[in-house]
Amino acid sequence: MSSLLVVGADHLGNITDKLVSSGFKEIIHLDGRKVNMVKRGIPEHIDLVLVMTDYVNHNLAKVIKQKAKSQEKPIYFVKRSWSSIHPVLQKMGTKQAN
Repeated sequence: MSSLLVVGADHLGNITDKLVSSGFKEIIHLDGRKVNMVKRGIPEHIDLVLVMTDYVNHNLAKVIKQKAKSQEKPIYFVKRSWSSIHPVLQKMGTKQAN
């Protein structure tokens, strides 16, 4: 895994550093506040999609889920906390972060 799309949350804070430590070379973040973000597709090179459920518009979450499914991209719905994200990354087999 080397590229990740994170949808939701205004700022990722130290989560970005922990994702890099977990082996992700590219992290694309969409805050999900603007309605026109629903029109965006998932870039082809993305390996994994994380949706921050506590900071995302319901319609955007639904559309991203449909796009991930049609592009056969793994998608996970997590809260904006490392304790919610880390188990998903372990399940995916990325390098364990502190």
